[in-house]
Amino acid sequence: MQRLVNKRILLGVTGGIAAYKSADLVRRLQDAGAEVRVVMTQGACEFITPLTMQALSGHPVHTDLLDPRAEAAMGHIELARWADLVLIAPASANFLARLAYGHGNDLLSTLCLATGAPVAVAPAMNQQMWADPATQKNQLILQEKGVHIFGPGSGGQACGEVGPGRMQEPDEIIHQAADVFDYDLLTGRHVVITAGPTREPIDPVRYLTNKSSGKMGFALAAAAAEAGARVTLIAGPVVLDTPNRVERINVVRAEDMYQASLDAVEKGCDIFIATAAVADYRPTVTADHKIKKSTEEIHLTLVKNPDIIAAVADHANRPFTVGFAAETQDVIEYAQGKLKNKNLDMIATNDVSGTDVGFNSDNNALTVIWPNGHKVLPLASKTQIAKQLIELIAIRQG
Repeated sequence: MQRLVNKRILLGVTGGIAAYKSADLVRRLQDAGAEVRVVMTQGACEFITPLTMQALSGHPVHTDLLDPRAEAAMGHIELARWADLVLIAPASANFLARLAYGHGNDLLSTLCLATGAPVAVAPAMNQQMWADPATQKNQLILQEKGVHIFGPGSGGQACGEVGPGRMQEPDEIIHQAADVFDYDLLTGRHVVITAGPTREPIDPVRYLTNKSSGKMGFALAAAAAEAGARVTLIAGPVVLDTPNRVERINVVRAEDMYQASLDAVEKGCDIFIATAAVADYRPTVTADHKIKKSTEEIHLTLVKNPDIIAAVADHANRPFTVGFAAETQDVIEYAQGKLKNKNLDMIATNDVSGTDVGFNSDNNALTVIWPNGHKVLPLASKTQIAKQLIELIAIRQG
């Protein structure tokens, strides 16, 4: 179940006897490698305690829309941004109705409205309630909205009746949750991604660098692998785990990243995404020993580093080439200039002058530009932004 590794699952629990299965579901999701946070409705708390779900998930359980403690730490909007999948299990007939018509009168329904992540429901109710025309209409509305419907199963129910309406077993739900992430937009293609900063040594202990954390590039590598691509990640010096099914090449200097990038292009790749914040200049001379603090001033002579993205875009074996532009002013204007001057197929740009997006942040917001077109990807987690960008690249690359 590799597709659930490192996935963030927001598990919603609504009122119903099937809530006892949610406790097992939390553990099974964690065993599959997912991180789980739990949101419970007031009805759910009548069937299973928040303390139980907290003990199993290892995180506080969220129950109230206007909880001051939750708002101070991770409020409903932050929870909505955090999730890779919102899974409601069990989903009562009442909740299906409210979700179908866009109600937002409690924490869980509000999260479903606020999230950009996929939403899935595992219905659980009496068989006659499931067969009722109103419930059937509601589940059709949800399907039209793109909500995933897991089940329901059929069999004996707590009320003594037999028929469809049982919440599916945790193992069945987990497999369907994994399938939500199983898409093959880039099957058979080789994607090369650069990520992180470079370090340009001054002496054995000092170097020139920048604030790039590499998080965006690593998120894109994970999203590309999920989309079925063979992924090569050329990473500068960052402290991040390599995404599953991704080949990683570690480099330090801009010249190292330049050579690794051209080697990858010469061997053949279909898409090249340059998210790395490569140092524009390097010292002309690197001291063999630590430079001692003997004078008030020290003078460095710098020389320009090779332009990786321009070299890739001009290569005889040219892949579909995507650049990144992190700017602090005139963001769109600079990005459009870079798109044209460097002969790129696409460029993703963002404003890194604040602290809520870009370098070191877990969130991002991008404007993606290509010749004669653009699309805004609004603020979301870098994981979600990466998935949206990979989908856009796959469409544009054809």
